[in-house]
Amino acid sequence: MRRRVISGLVAPGAIAALIAAGGASAASADPDAGAGAGAAHPTAARPTLVGWAELPAETYVPGSEPSGSALGTEPVNGVRPPFPGQPVQGVSGVVRNADGSFLALADNGYGRKETSADFLLRVHRLEPDFRHGRVRASGGGITLSDPDGQVRFPLTRPDRVLTGADFDPESIVRAPDGTFWIGEEFGPYVLHFDRAGRLLERPIPVPGAKSPGSPELEPGEKPNLGGSKGLENLAISPDGGTLYPMLEGTVTGDTPGDLRVYEFDRRRAAFTGRRWTYRMQTPELSVADLIGVGRGRFLAIERDQLQGDKAAVKKIHLVDLPDRPDRDGNGDGDGLADKTEVVDLLNIANPRGLGTPGRVFRFPFFTIEAVTVFDDRTIGVLNDNNFPFDATRVAGRADDTEFIKVRLPRPLPRRA
Repeated sequence: MRRRVISGLVAPGAIAALIAAGGASAASADPDAGAGAGAAHPTAARPTLVGWAELPAETYVPGSEPSGSALGTEPVNGVRPPFPGQPVQGVSGVVRNADGSFLALADNGYGRKETSADFLLRVHRLEPDFRHGRVRASGGGITLSDPDGQVRFPLTRPDRVLTGADFDPESIVRAPDGTFWIGEEFGPYVLHFDRAGRLLERPIPVPGAKSPGSPELEPGEKPNLGGSKGLENLAISPDGGTLYPMLEGTVTGDTPGDLRVYEFDRRRAAFTGRRWTYRMQTPELSVADLIGVGRGRFLAIERDQLQGDKAAVKKIHLVDLPDRPDRDGNGDGDGLADKTEVVDLLNIANPRGLGTPGRVFRFPFFTIEAVTVFDDRTIGVLNDNNFPFDATRVAGRADDTEFIKVRLPRPLPRRA
């Protein structure tokens, strides 16, 4: 399998090659032309794919340290560890920049603390080129660190650069002051970093929730949250003053399938004590991203744990936290956040044949963990490719990171 570093344009990978062989092209048209508010599509009643781009699985930070040494030496989906550098993979959340680029948060690396000690936690800078079906991973990313000793438990590295054995970052927002707030799963914790990726204060534990990997567990104490079920989600209010951390899994004792959504005062760096409940379609699902689109209103990715042809639930919902009637007619008084399906990611109209052959586009990845908003009619979605373990598109070949752009049939309703 090919290798690419993050300087210069990254060539389209395996999927694009297969498409070209079949006579379809991922860049057969300019998807940005017509993605604005006034564009019309022949499938106007359905969400429509208007852009597709990919970052090849084997894309490494240039000049970076080798990684994956704990994975052995046998090939995994065509890639042999250890890897020659730090892979640009595991996109778990994105922040959109004013210039059209994105900051993409990488997760803890290779799935477990034991295998991720040489994976450096990083926020990458990505530039999608939907015209040509490519994503460029350019310079300008940051590596997360704790130079001032905010973390009180032992870290993996003496230089206090953070690794996937220390934290599992899964969600990210940028505050008006330019600092970053990150939701983490091992604690779970809320983490606060400056623009250079330096931890600004002690990790803030989530009230009433401890995972199996939490260093906060007392001797003999049992966790009340499943592994990898922490702060997969973190949203910020329109004025930047409030954060909404949301657990991915149900806390022991809560109704199965119910997820806690907390309120966090960013200026005080503290939880307020207020929270809401989001109920999933079934307890076996999970919610993998939450972003604000107005006061008390969000988009959420709700998905199953399946991939490929077996994938059945990969949806994006519009969520209203205040469960009360308002001028939009929302609220039913059941005490749960109200939600409405916006996109079925397994049934997107594809009149241009972008990304994969056929008039219906499926985004059937095991982990789909990032959603962003371009305008009130257009959203973007990215998969976490779990490099090198997932092989959804082509059996035996590590998944690329795909970035899709979806046109909605009607504008997202917003609150000021």
